[in-house]
Amino acid sequence: MFITQAFAQDGAAAGGAFGSGLEMLFLFAPLMLIWYFLLIRPQRQQMKKRAETLASIRRGDQVVLGGGIIAKVTKVVDDNEVEVELADGVKVRALRTYIAEVRVKGEPVKTDAAA
Repeated sequence: MFITQAFAQDGAAAGGAFGSGLEMLFLFAPLMLIWYFLLIRPQRQQMKKRAETLASIRRGDQVVLGGGIIAKVTKVVDDNEVEVELADGVKVRALRTYIAEVRVKGEPVKTDAAA
């Protein structure tokens, strides 16, 4: 009573409007362009901006670490690590990748020519 009968279809009817691969390409190409411009491109720009921010960290910057700890950069160790001061006299080394945010930019480092 509640079950309807299913009838088999021949191969021509099953193909329908999406029969050729060229038609599928015309459908998916605009979708892929939209996907690129709405998702992939902005994400790449955001990653590039973050990499530039992390690369420009210098002594005196106030940063927020991944765990929410606010610290001040006292020394740039190398490309991957910085030394931060959590409290007076408490210094630890942190990876740049675990820096969540740069809050306050410090003073530029004085060089011998500027002094």
